[in-house]
Amino acid sequence: MTTRFVLCLFAAVTIAAPACAEDFPTRPVTIVVPTGPGGGMEMVARLFAPKMEQALGKPFVIENRPGAGTNIGAAAVARSAPDGHTLLMATSSTMAINASVYKSLPFDPMKDLMPVVLYARVPFVLVVNPAFEGKTAPDLVRLAKEKPGTLTFGTSGTGTASHLFAELFRTHTGIQVTHVPYKSMVQPLNDVLGGHLIYMFSDLSPSLPLIRDGKLRALGVTSATRVPTAMEIPTLAEAGIAGYEAVAWLMVATRAGLPPAVLDKLHRELKAVLAQPEVKQQIARFGMIPVDSPPPEELHRYVGEETVRWSKIVQQAGAAGIE
Repeated sequence: MTTRFVLCLFAAVTIAAPACAEDFPTRPVTIVVPTGPGGGMEMVARLFAPKMEQALGKPFVIENRPGAGTNIGAAAVARSAPDGHTLLMATSSTMAINASVYKSLPFDPMKDLMPVVLYARVPFVLVVNPAFEGKTAPDLVRLAKEKPGTLTFGTSGTGTASHLFAELFRTHTGIQVTHVPYKSMVQPLNDVLGGHLIYMFSDLSPSLPLIRDGKLRALGVTSATRVPTAMEIPTLAEAGIAGYEAVAWLMVATRAGLPPAVLDKLHRELKAVLAQPEVKQQIARFGMIPVDSPPPEELHRYVGEETVRWSKIVQQAGAAGIE
């Protein structure tokens, strides 16, 4: 009896998963995007899915499951079989922020989900309709203080990065404004375009083309330095909001508890695809900053550290304990 046969037999008996990493995947892999169609995460998923199909020989199918600040999609992955056949396009909100934003979650990010690969950091951009009378970020703050509670801002959902970054902006500047949550990034962008909302914090992938076409006005990016693919946009600190900085991050995760060999294979193959120059260039064009991912175990520790760090920020922003 060969060693490989023994190991495969043990895996088949002890867990409902592919018998060996060599056999993974044994069926189509579902990539759950926990936001609506058209956002940056879906664009990245559509970028790497066909390359993973070529590398592993099985279809990689994208499924949008938006809602509840990415929690609906994340919960679905947390309930899936721990075999690597269901992946999650996860955000810093999903993995680290929502634990303190929401009073209760239908899953535990640290226990039920396992990071596979970190692929980008994501600065956001503060945008308004070009017809809005405020031309700069300080103008927006001034007008909000002149008309407390009347200015509206949209987000991709309560507890998402777009919401938390806006809450940080609100507390940082001392303004009173009205939050209008949606289920995707595209919906509030459309309402800013239509003049139904005053402003929002958007990731650059859907908003940068609109900014360059003159359909949106960018007041500043949220990072400490300018974004390499959008050097024309100042940081909010440069624009007059001193001390403001916030950046999201994106990773691919899966159900916790899958065999280590399968996790290693997923990490290795995804990292190789995401490291391809044309893939990195396209991710950068989406307004993201590609990163070289640490291994899953290190990412898991990183998520724990980020959970603690963001908990303090959420408390300071007054955004904790949402029902």
